[in-house]
Amino acid sequence: MKITKISVQQKNSSRYSIFIDEKYSFSLSDMALLDAKLITGQEITAEQVKALEETSELDKYYQKTLNLLSLRSRSAFEIETYLKKHDCPVLSIEIILNKLSENKYINDKEFALSWIRNRQLLKPTSKIKLIAELNQKHVSKDTITQALEESEVDDSTALLSIIEKKRRLSRFKDNTKLVQYLVRQGFSYYDIKKQIDLS
Repeated sequence: MKITKISVQQKNSSRYSIFIDEKYSFSLSDMALLDAKLITGQEITAEQVKALEETSELDKYYQKTLNLLSLRSRSAFEIETYLKKHDCPVLSIEIILNKLSENKYINDKEFALSWIRNRQLLKPTSKIKLIAELNQKHVSKDTITQALEESEVDDSTALLSIIEKKRRLSRFKDNTKLVQYLVRQGFSYYDIKKQIDLS
């Protein structure tokens, strides 16, 4: 058996089709191709082909996760859920998660810090709500605590920001409705009343 052609795929320029004895066999990303050290004219055994086909499948799932991560950072649990949804084998999921971690593409601590930072900038909320959101992403309790401490999340600052913003809306001119809304956001009634009285 011989590799007779290696060509860039038309629909995906970062992926290469490998032909063996003039027939398409499998595809690899540019990085996976470099790792495999394949060249045109190379003799290859059936066992090697089988191993490379398995590498190809793993590589496809890995590239999909990188595309997902390019949209926004994700927790390890989110990546695992995504791969399971796409029928990725359990062993492959473990390999992919380890590889992503080694290459620093996923890190729950960094994810939590990023999540908190973005929430503070774009849509401030309470510590309780932040904890609930990160719990949904299956970030560990210790990691959430560390991230909140490092981010120096201050409920009073977030509360004041939300009150100032909501006061511009006619339906929140009424204190009762505003208080109800803020309680749903996880702020304590005492802190809400204190900030409303000061605003």
